[in-house]
Amino acid sequence: MSKFTPPAFTKSFLHPRYWPTLILVAVMYLISWLPYFIQFRMGQGVGRLAIRLMKKRRNTIRRNLELCFPEMSEQDRDVLIKKNIDNTGLALFETGMAWFWPNLRVERHVEIEGLEHIKKLQNEGKGVLLIAIHSMNLELGARAFGIKTPGVGVYRPNNNPCFDYFQYKGRVRSNSAMIDRKDVKGMLRALRTGELVWYAPDHDYGRRRNSTFAPLFAVEKACTTTGTSLLVDASGCAVVPFSMVRNTDSGKYVLKIFTPLDAFPNNDPESAAAYINKAVERSIMQAPEQYMWLHRRFKTRPEGEPSLYD
Repeated sequence: MSKFTPPAFTKSFLHPRYWPTLILVAVMYLISWLPYFIQFRMGQGVGRLAIRLMKKRRNTIRRNLELCFPEMSEQDRDVLIKKNIDNTGLALFETGMAWFWPNLRVERHVEIEGLEHIKKLQNEGKGVLLIAIHSMNLELGARAFGIKTPGVGVYRPNNNPCFDYFQYKGRVRSNSAMIDRKDVKGMLRALRTGELVWYAPDHDYGRRRNSTFAPLFAVEKACTTTGTSLLVDASGCAVVPFSMVRNTDSGKYVLKIFTPLDAFPNNDPESAAAYINKAVERSIMQAPEQYMWLHRRFKTRPEGEPSLYD
């Protein structure tokens, strides 16, 4: 499918410089076996502690919400920030769940709606570009999805080769393979052969050839990848958004697969970017408190425009 070489465990990972990574992964594994409600409470605590130590991240969350929802009251924004911080801490635990839980435990906690949309496209031999967003529980959503319908993930290899090994192994546990996000040819090969490819176009990947500025919520010029347009135009694949939402009270998750997008603007990267951002908005609004607001989504500005962050 691709020239990408999966990371392998080597003796070099036993060097003391990787001990912190090995300890972290071991702790994630052990904690993943605790009852869910204990992990949930621990996750909230970790999030609240971490945000105290990373005040800039809290400021970024607030600023993103101000930019996206200027009509939101200060009180409502404070409530959303608090919930988002709790979810930020839980993300580490949900990653452990995704990497280490057995299939039966994943299926007990995650309900999937709309799988018939994917099955229909696969029966037609159609490649599927799954439009994901960086929700806090994306890792667990990908694992649950893969149990039912294995797909191919697009990812950035971690700079730490030891952590990258465990990340890769965790992500392919119920999915087919991973493709480096720079390997466009590998993605196209997968889509043209009827594969399901995970793709998250919701981050700011910087000003480059395959990017443009398109509206996202109340921000008129959000730097947006045009990679979605490239993949769809070159492969003729279907485009299917989905969302993963946790019910805080029950500890259950619902992975909702939406109907395929039927009005994608082909051969028009700028219009396609705006179109996909609307799909991203709909997915985020399924549970805005569970979205990754702590990254500087609007850090890249058009030439000559000031930063939106202090």
